[in-house]
Amino acid sequence: TQYTSLAFTSRLERAGVAISMDGRGRALDNAFIERLWRTVKYEEIYLREHARVKSLTRGLASYFQFYCYERPHQALDYSTPAEVYGHRAKGR
Repeated sequence: TQYTSLAFTSRLERAGVAISMDGRGRALDNAFIERLWRTVKYEEIYLREHARVKSLTRGLASYFQFYCYERPHQALDYSTPAEVYGHRAKGR
């Protein structure tokens, strides 16, 4: 709650800092991104040794294809995001 208090947020606003909040004025919107990147780190980055940026870029592109089109998600009743939101993979 200290991050949503008027004393804290007004100080940030006076300093010109953009505050990232969800639609209800809470700092929960970052939780979704943090959860995504935790998954990416444990399922891709930590498992492979990307010695070069080019390798990492290819690895992440491949992983996000897998994440969206093949990996079942518990929060989506074990469907993929593509199935739930009706997206087709590039080149398919």
